[in-house]
Amino acid sequence: MLHNEVAERVRQVIRDAGVSQREFARRMVIDPSKLSRSLGGTRRFTTAELARVADIAEVDAGWLLGAHAEHGAAPSQHAEAPPSAARPRRARNAAAAPPSADGRPLQIVRQTVRLIAEHGFHSVRVSDIAEACGTSTAAIHYHFPGRDELLEAAARWCMDEDTARRAAGTADMDHAGDELRLLIELQTPYTPQQRRQWSVWLDLWAEAARSTAVGELHVEYYRQWRATVADVIGRGVAQEVFRPVDPEAAALSLTALIDGLASQVLATTPGEPGTSAEDMHGALLSYVDATLTAA
Repeated sequence: MLHNEVAERVRQVIRDAGVSQREFARRMVIDPSKLSRSLGGTRRFTTAELARVADIAEVDAGWLLGAHAEHGAAPSQHAEAPPSAARPRRARNAAAAPPSADGRPLQIVRQTVRLIAEHGFHSVRVSDIAEACGTSTAAIHYHFPGRDELLEAAARWCMDEDTARRAAGTADMDHAGDELRLLIELQTPYTPQQRRQWSVWLDLWAEAARSTAVGELHVEYYRQWRATVADVIGRGVAQEVFRPVDPEAAALSLTALIDGLASQVLATTPGEPGTSAEDMHGALLSYVDATLTAA
């Protein structure tokens, strides 16, 4: 019963936020399916997840757990009171740097991504992340109890950012050849943000062999990515801009080439001949022309 009451309060928070369930999951840095199962009653929210909900919505974590009702406040008082009374805001650390517009959890994750990209996951301490966020290590552990949770959240944030960027860039494109070239450009580490995300992926590949949760993220991302590329190639075959190839096999080969070239770009000194982002982009376009583009 208590779990159902918690789920209903979280649903109320999402409704009041005026965003979709998927968008709220992005702000929590959680798998949307986990949020859906928790709201549906087949999975319990973890303490850290509820902490993120409370922080994002700026409501009292005790209210989410029903603590106020347990101390004498009737449930109907919460339903009828205005939001500020029913869900009092938690006091923030006055010395802490203000979180981003999306809330403290995403600020923590963004700083984690930056630090992992610069130093590597195993060289980043929780105290480093706390310092970058202008908060305490206790506040970091409040949202993400351990380093595994932080790496998983950082990887998911990179996945969501990559997916959103692809969706925005290709939303109005009909020509499959142009769309595939744009996907290639978006995967090329030109900008500092793209390089940071690729650097995190390098750490993710290493951790995927050791961590079940990160390994599942790795499989999920590549399944989505290859399906996107295969769909574009399949449409290109139908449009006769690509040769009659097997879309899934072509997507697998192109993905492997992208990963290999990106690893070389990030692992070598900038400016070294043959290993720049421009060289990678050119090599990928040449590969597409040689193996896919219709004569």
